[in-house]
Amino acid sequence: MTPPTPLLMAIDQGTTSSRTIIFRSDGTKLATEQAEFPQYYPSEGWVEHDPREIWQSTLETARTALKKAESQGGEVISIGMTNQRETVVLWDRQTGEPLHKAIVWQDRRTAGRCAELKSQDTEALVRERTGLVLDPYFSATKIEWLLDHVDGARDAANAGKVAAGTIDTWLLWQLTGGKIHATDATNASRTSLLNIATGNWDPDLLELFNIPPAVLPDVKNSADDFGVTDPDLFGRAIPIGGIAGDQQAAAIGQGCFAPGDIKSTYGTGCFILAQTGKEIVHSGNGLLSTIALQLNGNRHYAVEGSIFVTGAGIQWLRDMLGFIESAAETEELAKSVPGTNGVYIVPAFAGLGAPYWKPDARGLMTGLSRGTTKAEIVRAMLESVAYQTNDLIRALKEDGVMIHEIKVDGGMTANDWLCQFIADIVDTRLIRPQNLETTALGAAALAGVQAGLIDGLEGIKTLTRPDREFSPQIKQNIRQNYLDGWHKAVRQTMTG
Repeated sequence: MTPPTPLLMAIDQGTTSSRTIIFRSDGTKLATEQAEFPQYYPSEGWVEHDPREIWQSTLETARTALKKAESQGGEVISIGMTNQRETVVLWDRQTGEPLHKAIVWQDRRTAGRCAELKSQDTEALVRERTGLVLDPYFSATKIEWLLDHVDGARDAANAGKVAAGTIDTWLLWQLTGGKIHATDATNASRTSLLNIATGNWDPDLLELFNIPPAVLPDVKNSADDFGVTDPDLFGRAIPIGGIAGDQQAAAIGQGCFAPGDIKSTYGTGCFILAQTGKEIVHSGNGLLSTIALQLNGNRHYAVEGSIFVTGAGIQWLRDMLGFIESAAETEELAKSVPGTNGVYIVPAFAGLGAPYWKPDARGLMTGLSRGTTKAEIVRAMLESVAYQTNDLIRALKEDGVMIHEIKVDGGMTANDWLCQFIADIVDTRLIRPQNLETTALGAAALAGVQAGLIDGLEGIKTLTRPDREFSPQIKQNIRQNYLDGWHKAVRQTMTG
């Protein structure tokens, strides 16, 4: 009897949906399931998720994908997980029940607290220890807010009755039946609580943010023993062998392991990671230092730029304005007009991220006329993705990063017009892989390394294959005209 083909499950828990993808060890996709879940906006600038809905959507997609894949003669031997970063959950250690809805990475409710901490001259400490800036984007002030605003939470936390974590930690707790409270170094590095040089929670930062250490998870390698699933979930216990935050997982899935390797992922937001190897590079231009990967206690670092709204802008055009029924329509609409006729959109719906870091910035649309069409507005939203990318690439260059090419991925890169426009604006060659699901692939690869199915970093590199390259095609003066209009619009956003 032929033994079943060993398979790897990737749980990809994102900002708007939960997905499960089953891979063979060579990176071939065997089954994919996806489920969207609700977004909650209880107040201006607040964004929340229901942790129970995240868990249920994750469990449903995992069960369905597992059944499909294993009906074809395979057997899942290890699970890797990747997740929206910085989003936090507090839950009761005894019951496993959340104490409040999850506060999402886009949420700005702690902007005032961040401003207060900046006024106390604490940002230099935060930047030195964590590589991050003081901004409500990161997890620490979200955890502090929950402890201070949920009735009884702080007292319960001090008594050791509360667990806190990012979404990977919440899902790991659920998958293991409450047995494992852990995270990996990449997710931990996004909390503003981890000393990225030592890989440990920093006592000074815990004191600064008023967070008792007992609520925090253990920090593990990205490929590690994260326990096994509760047998009742999938009919048997399956090892969990890998965890990485979504942007780090995408860099892993793209094989970005050497200093200078750069990837840019286009999903709800856009995140550029430039690998810096064993060296922590502190940006002087508004970028972040972060842990890109940790294996066997060895940390690889990266410089990162974060754009809060890219795909979320297209979702806004679809759901709030009704301009489109699906994101796939945007390519033809953009191509149907020669330009935007002077229309620019600065999608600062959640403030501006790198390199500006203006949490109170608001979105702006400028250059409208009586003749402005839907197609021009859709194109302007797509163009904003390229302009924001260029802001980050310019910052990387000013930090001394040599850029020869950018590996791109994420759902938005299925749009050929957008990829070409990004290449034109950043004046750099883009390489798009055959498999755009590099985030899930990275998570699966970590699980494969832990299971002994994939031979370390060199083995992971063999999983990614290029699909198409996009080289710059426009003249420098045209490019500069585009960028001049963009920078004018950004100035209006920041001063308005």
